[in-house]
Amino acid sequence: MDWREKLSNVIAANNSLLCVGLDSDTGKIPSFLKETSKNPLFDFNKAIIEATKDLVCAYKLNMAFYEVAGKTGIETLEKTIQHIPGDILVILDGKRNDIGNTAQKYAQSLFETLKADAVTINPYLGKDGVSPFLDYKEKCSFILCRTSNPSAGDFQDLLVSATPVYQMVARKIREWDTNKNCGAVVGATYPEELRIVRSILGDDIPILIPGVGKQGGDVEKTIKNGTNSHGEMALINSSREIIFAGSQQDFAEQARKKAETVRNDINKYR
Repeated sequence: MDWREKLSNVIAANNSLLCVGLDSDTGKIPSFLKETSKNPLFDFNKAIIEATKDLVCAYKLNMAFYEVAGKTGIETLEKTIQHIPGDILVILDGKRNDIGNTAQKYAQSLFETLKADAVTINPYLGKDGVSPFLDYKEKCSFILCRTSNPSAGDFQDLLVSATPVYQMVARKIREWDTNKNCGAVVGATYPEELRIVRSILGDDIPILIPGVGKQGGDVEKTIKNGTNSHGEMALINSSREIIFAGSQQDFAEQARKKAETVRNDINKYR
């Protein structure tokens, strides 16, 4: 099963466009886990997954939160990926990019060694930095287009022949989608730009949309502007708002309640 079939199936099965970000900061997980568990980060992730797996279409793991812990963190990353049910999309968020042989090794490490279904990549180096990822035809590469951070416009809004750079990137994503395995990353915090990118990409290219929840992105505008004409091909990511909804023994239950609320809010506007 390739990424597209997996995503379509799980969206239908769970009636969900929600992607939960497992940005599991060791400093923010419940203190009792750190006192009682040999691997508190994994036990935290495991509990969140068990509580939310019927409410999501994907989990996104930001690699920085695991790499910072060294060998133990990488082992936790691997164990977490293995624990995610096989019918749910796994996105590794490392925003990797390099040239030639190095890009190929990054792609191999994420897709083959860590067995991700999808990754985030940076297009700044051009097509030869992206192609090694796109050679994995059964995997999806979400290419940074219009990111959710406040200073995104430092470069992404610069004009090239009167066209903002982020729109030029969107056009390139569509051009590079010959294997039908490109995606885009566009922040919910910029709803008008999201609308423009969707119009450039058309119906078939998925958009990974961070920025709802703690970053303040509006759910209604996100769905209206980010989904395709069938109300699909958008993965709405929420991380901290869900996984840190509770800090006591019932943290997983609180995460489930918040995830269910976010999913239902998304579905109101589909």
